[in-house]
Amino acid sequence: MNVGLVLVLIGGLILTVGDIIFKNWSISNNWSTFFTGLFIWIIGLVFLAFSFKYKNIAIASLIFSLSNVISLILISWIYYNEGFTTTQFIGIVLGIIAVIFLEL
Repeated sequence: MNVGLVLVLIGGLILTVGDIIFKNWSISNNWSTFFTGLFIWIIGLVFLAFSFKYKNIAIASLIFSLSNVISLILISWIYYNEGFTTTQFIGIVLGIIAVIFLEL
């Protein structure tokens, strides 16, 4: 696994943590939670920015987004009991396949 891919995946997962904090803010309306989520998002974006040194900007951004969306779907299903349709599941699988192809 190359450095750029590791940076992108870590950044996407950090962004997911920020998204979860934002979801909790939307429930609690606690502004310190909002600013915590914003700070964590910035950290995730820093990882994305550094990945540009190693990867094409379009590919890095796509993998970043896909890793964020795929992890969010799984977490929303497990933690928030938010379901997803068969079509959405197929989209997840295609996203994973897309990352594999982008890294070949």
